[in-house]
Amino acid sequence: MVMATVTMATVREMVMVMVTMAMVREMIRKKARRKEKRRRKLQKKKKAPKEESSNYQQLQTLPSGQERAFCKANNTCHFATLVCPAECKTRKPKKNKKDKGCFIDCSSKCEATCKFRRANCDGYGSLCYDPRFVGGDGVMFYFHGAKGGNFAIVSDDEFQINAHFIGTRPQGRTRDYTWVQALSLMFDTHTLVIAANRVTQWNDNVDSLTVKWDGESVIIPTDDDAEWKTNGDEREVVVERTDDANSVRVTVSGLLEMDIRVRPIGEKENKAHNYQLPSDDAFAHLETQFKFKNPTDSIEGVLGQTYRPSYVSPVKRGVAMPMMGGEDKYQTPSLFSTTCKLCRFQRPSTSQGLIAQY
Repeated sequence: MVMATVTMATVREMVMVMVTMAMVREMIRKKARRKEKRRRKLQKKKKAPKEESSNYQQLQTLPSGQERAFCKANNTCHFATLVCPAECKTRKPKKNKKDKGCFIDCSSKCEATCKFRRANCDGYGSLCYDPRFVGGDGVMFYFHGAKGGNFAIVSDDEFQINAHFIGTRPQGRTRDYTWVQALSLMFDTHTLVIAANRVTQWNDNVDSLTVKWDGESVIIPTDDDAEWKTNGDEREVVVERTDDANSVRVTVSGLLEMDIRVRPIGEKENKAHNYQLPSDDAFAHLETQFKFKNPTDSIEGVLGQTYRPSYVSPVKRGVAMPMMGGEDKYQTPSLFSTTCKLCRFQRPSTSQGLIAQY
């Protein structure tokens, strides 16, 4: 009996030792994870130098009104002074519909050129119309998604962009006509949403664009620099107007640039395509062009996959509407979810209502 008692006590002690050791190991792992998280955050801050193209100091404007920049990028353009052309004297013209802006590029191109600051629907990385894409490989394709659906347009290690689709299915049609109503850009712990408002009658002079930062509405000024900016951790976020209404450029340092415009489905377009849209809805939607700073070789998403070096487009060339499948691979539960079969960016999902209901 004494031996049995001693044995049971020994067993209990051994169990206690094992439990204590497991707790210690878990504490060590947690400490290591926190240390690694701090190290990565510090490393990201060290690795976030200004992009070469925009690494410059603005100099005093010439008497002619032409803006100048002193390049600081460590390349062949180092210490060069670039002057905006006489045709586009400033970087941010007040009337972008008529005037091009000066684009100062201190990369190896080392030039100042005139460009419109709005989405080019035929350019690389564009997403327009009844969603028509032009990929990073230059191949055009259509991706219809689904009315009311949300899809990962781009998903990479450091960010994800989801799109919310609106649409309609006329009688006799076998699929939805769809358009992108809202975009959600998620990076670090932040979420930036750009959305087209639902409007009954379209007016070019009325702003139908809504911007939200981490769930809070943002007002983009219409005077002076006409921009809103904030620092999300180590990244600067800038939303600037590129027209009096319904047109903005979004820049997130180190990640991307987006030119976005809100436009309706006009009466002529409605009739030409036989959309059969209701008279009380202009189906305002987004036209967007993306420019990514440093995508990884494993980038995913309906559009993102086309930027992979090894990517070969599966769409049929030479047809009027080359179709891209993959709805099942890139559909997300919500506009703010980072979860899909092939999504790379991961973080806890949030819920922020800014979705037009159709």
